Amino acid sequence: MKVLLLAGTSDARRIAVELTAMNGINLIASLAGVTRQPAKMPCETRVGGFGGVEGLRDYVRQVGIDAIVDATHPFAAQMSASAAQASSDLGVKHIQMLRPKWHPQAGDLWTAIASEEAAVAHIEQGATVFLATGRQTLPAFENLTNRRLICRQIDPPDGDFPFPNGQFLIGRPPFSVADEMQLFQALNIDWLVVKNSGAEASRSKLDAARELAIRVAMIDRPIQPKCNRATRVEEVVNWVAALKDAE
Repeated sequence: MKVLLLAGTSDARRIAVELTAMNGINLIASLAGVTRQPAKMPCETRVGGFGGVEGLRDYVRQVGIDAIVDATHPFAAQMSASAAQASSDLGVKHIQMLRPKWHPQAGDLWTAIASEEAAVAHIEQGATVFLATGRQTLPAFENLTNRRLICRQIDPPDGDFPFPNGQFLIGRPPFSVADEMQLFQALNIDWLVVKNSGAEASRSKLDAARELAIRVAMIDRPIQPKCNRATRVEEVVNWVAALKDAE
């Protein structure tokens, strides 16, 4: 059985390891290509977009995909929508791995916002803001004038920060709570802006913010497609195994 894994998350890597070891599964992983040097996947891997739902449909037909596993980032809304639509159009089995959201704990100073642009309504002028949302989101923060902006990314930047009031910071996860606390203190961070991705590995920055009483602007997830869904890696692996056994 040929399975297409839409990857790019730690969950996707764990799924790839499990499915690669499963007899009777021909796994192809697909990465968007946002990170220049992603960690190597344990299976055949393609890099780059499909060209929307039509391109994904064409690829699934041409390669002979039997099932699609969407384990992309919870904010990869367009890719998830395309996967759900393409699988429905072609009658191909499909499941989305969507890990649970983060929820505030006692001591957290979170403000829920609907989008990056909405942060300006809450973050006061003169604040130092740590943007943990990735370089692709930077244009949405153009309205955060008269604040100091710091954006952490994995790869060195291609150019200067797009606004005069900001700077890049290079770092590759994982980061411990102690590391994040030390960094936030050194930078005098007042606000952390983060997407509600729900990954345990990246929660350390939220734990650090709680310990230091740093305010957090938490961007809620986009609307997800109506589809078959799992919240744990084990559920996805079992789903694929059941499909294989039913062949």
